Amino acid sequence: MNKHLLPLAAATLAIFTVGGALAEGTLDKIKNSGSAALGVRESSGLGYTLGNGKYVGFHTEMGERILADIQKELGLDKLEIKYQPITSQNRVPLIVNGTIDLECGSTTNNRARQKDADFAITTYVEAVRIAVRADSSIKDLKDLNGKTIVTTTGTTSVQTLRKNKRAENLSFREIMGKDHSDSFLMLESGRADAFVMDGSILAANIAKSKSPQNYKILDETLSLEPIACMLRKNDPDFKKAVDDSIKRQIADGSLLELYNKWFMQPIPPTGVNLNMPLSAATKEAWDNPNNKPMEEYDAQ
Repeated sequence: MNKHLLPLAAATLAIFTVGGALAEGTLDKIKNSGSAALGVRESSGLGYTLGNGKYVGFHTEMGERILADIQKELGLDKLEIKYQPITSQNRVPLIVNGTIDLECGSTTNNRARQKDADFAITTYVEAVRIAVRADSSIKDLKDLNGKTIVTTTGTTSVQTLRKNKRAENLSFREIMGKDHSDSFLMLESGRADAFVMDGSILAANIAKSKSPQNYKILDETLSLEPIACMLRKNDPDFKKAVDDSIKRQIADGSLLELYNKWFMQPIPPTGVNLNMPLSAATKEAWDNPNNKPMEEYDAQ
């Protein structure tokens, strides 16, 4: 080979090598490594930690079942699940850069996130609501005028809150918690008058508090948001495997059993029953599997 062509050949080889690595599908990655990285939440209503590396909750356990089905599909004798705690701020970047293979937390499927990631079929339709202290004079959204409101950084509840602020001509101070526990602490300590967030997250944080009777969730719903597991874009084989597992869990009734375990029975660590029956919107999503973004729910 001409010596002048050597650098070009080396560069071409490097491009193909990198391209091949990037082109490796998630199923191949899991099969070759014998492990899968599952993104989990530490203080969400759909997944949380008990400490010492133990992660539990409806979406966490559902994610484990998805990976168990994938293990069978790949014919692996063993599959190591590597749990990666995530936050509202870093969950999308960790999917994009390959740190996690599947994120089953409490992520809303919306058009903005669809630019960077794909979503499995919807497994929970969340109602964004308002939590206040039980002795609060706040009864509905209009009573937030002049109050201090906390939401969690990096969540869609921020946009929901701002949208309602414009619609209702309300004036209030908005502060941000770094995570859901931090946001609830602001309500608990009196630094915020109300906590606006997914209803399941509000219920879970109240249930885990020292005095659950000191808080209430208002009846008013600010928006409906489809929650789904998130995965890397342009990986149709992996998305199909994830969706097929969820459809199987819906069809054989095991997903409903799992839901009732985490929302209709006493749960750790305090043994509180959240008493949140399956909503009509979530049942509709299960009966008609889809991954419609939040904006299509708003249009209904």
